[in-house]
Amino acid sequence: MSVQAPQVPEPQVRLLDKIRSPADLKALPESSLEQLAHEVREELIYVMSESNPHGVGGHLGPNLGVVELTIALHRVFNTPKDKFVFDVSHQAYVHKMFTPQGRPGEIKSIRQYQGLNGFMLRTESEHDCYGAGHAGTALSAGLGMAAGRDQRGGDENIVVVAGDAAFTCGVSYEALNNVAEATKKFIVVLNDNEWSIAKNVGAMAGYFNRIATSPTYQHLHEKASRFIQMIGGREAVKLAGKVEAGLKNVLLPSVLFEDLGLRYYGPIDGHDTALLIRTFEFLKTQEEPVILHILTKKGKGYSPAMEQPDKFHGLGKYKLETGETAKAALPTYSEYLGDTLANFADSNAKIVTITGAMPSGTGLGRFQKRHPKKYYDVGIAEEHAALFACGLAVQGMQPFLAIYSTFMQRAYDMIIHDMALQNLNVRLCMDRAGLSGDDGPTHHGLFDIGYLRHVPNVVFMQPRDEEEFADMLWTMANHHSGPIAIRYPRGAGTGAKPKPQPKLLEIGKAEVIRHGGGQGTARVALFGLGNMCAVAEETADLLEAQGISTAVINPRWIKPMDTGTLEFFARSVEVVCTLEDHVLPNGYGCAVMEHLSEARITTPVARLGWPDQFIEHGTIPILREKHGLTAKALVARVLALLKKQAISARQTASVDAA
Repeated sequence: MSVQAPQVPEPQVRLLDKIRSPADLKALPESSLEQLAHEVREELIYVMSESNPHGVGGHLGPNLGVVELTIALHRVFNTPKDKFVFDVSHQAYVHKMFTPQGRPGEIKSIRQYQGLNGFMLRTESEHDCYGAGHAGTALSAGLGMAAGRDQRGGDENIVVVAGDAAFTCGVSYEALNNVAEATKKFIVVLNDNEWSIAKNVGAMAGYFNRIATSPTYQHLHEKASRFIQMIGGREAVKLAGKVEAGLKNVLLPSVLFEDLGLRYYGPIDGHDTALLIRTFEFLKTQEEPVILHILTKKGKGYSPAMEQPDKFHGLGKYKLETGETAKAALPTYSEYLGDTLANFADSNAKIVTITGAMPSGTGLGRFQKRHPKKYYDVGIAEEHAALFACGLAVQGMQPFLAIYSTFMQRAYDMIIHDMALQNLNVRLCMDRAGLSGDDGPTHHGLFDIGYLRHVPNVVFMQPRDEEEFADMLWTMANHHSGPIAIRYPRGAGTGAKPKPQPKLLEIGKAEVIRHGGGQGTARVALFGLGNMCAVAEETADLLEAQGISTAVINPRWIKPMDTGTLEFFARSVEVVCTLEDHVLPNGYGCAVMEHLSEARITTPVARLGWPDQFIEHGTIPILREKHGLTAKALVARVLALLKKQAISARQTASVDAA
């Protein structure tokens, strides 16, 4: 008698694994969409956790909140013909999962070097119609696309997805002000989760909350939702009038949006896939601009993310089971900022701080806990933040405005026209200056030296470590003759602990770390700005090992520059080197070359910095190695210049002898 071997069940293939294009999603039975949403959330939670051996974290909370929305969008519309414009676009991971073909990697590679970018990227996929990494861009860009479609007689749908935080941006209202005149067919989805990175603030946040909590909405919502779910496919078009009547029962008209020329529908449950599908099927038939207000939960499906939305907005790797993240070995510059300014404010009633929806990222949340009445969060409104700081300065206050370097670009006109021209005592704290690693080109702070160093009245500096950072903040607190700015990198520095009492620095005076075997005897002088001072010291060690006497200078001041120290070394060495975590064009090295040219000093200058291009995402060590921002690369350039100098000297001597 033969014994039949037990059957081994075949491994279950996930619905998600079958999706290689939006067409595959459309082919799924509607009854399976809930399972698909569950699989997407499981994948997102795994990919950004430490369970993924190659993962680097990411924007988990925002993506967990838009799973059903993204399913419904791809179910109803047809990309790449139809266009989805995501505001900020850090919530586009799910969209990338449904449009994998042609991308450089799967979702498991998100934010890794040569993997998927953490934001929409036009060069990554034809399904990414518009790239962004800053808030408030989508409505204007989407409206321009709708107007362009109208100009050429197209019929594609333009769908903008903007979080409620985007409505703290002034540019969003500039776009809304033009909708009615620019196009007759435009769909805006207001994804209302009450959060940007931190809890949303201001009148608009309260306005949206009052709509969502209206007793009328609560009473009518369930009845109308069931009605809409009964409508399917083509029936939605045939019964458009009846659907509109049903929608108007549940969706309270908003005077604000209606007066701006957008037919308002909402709010509805942003996690009800069937309701979203039926609503979008109706809205795409409308020949007028519309706005759909949906309510979602940031971090939905993962308890740690729902309990701590600010932490899980964007973070590094975490333990999948608990959401715990590894404790950093050293305090970050941002944390030092919040604590140090709080210490100063204990004895200085004039110090106030301002952030643009970034209390955690900038470290000012620490300041807020100790001095809540001296802290202002103005939302994602950098232009307003800068002008607000100017107003505080006019009243004799000492405002510290903490904004990421890449976001400070938005306030550029205010820095020139309001701060500098009027010589107001505003203190600019520019976090994430330099490379921002896995966040990529939208977040690298590589342009601030170029856009600030030529502005009159601005004092500008960068510390080489945390101890000097505290000294510079103290110097800023005691500076009362115009705007003063500091740039500092993401994360921690060298670990140098600040002194109990910070030191007041002499403005415009560099620090000579090494004279190079005796004052004036060095052959090479390295000016390492800020966090590149460590690379300068490493370079000096390598050169000294080859018998080349090398001086190392910590410039400290981008403006005013210590021209005396610069000229002294430039006249006494064979090669001057500048190192900066900034693009080379119009950077610190350019400032050095300009001054040496004016002083008629012809010593060759080797500049180490980022090339004239947008730098991709990846870890800082990988990107520095690729683009030559290493001690090894600089040594090779110095040796080549010294050899060239020696050859030139021999040729000159030969001519003189002849």
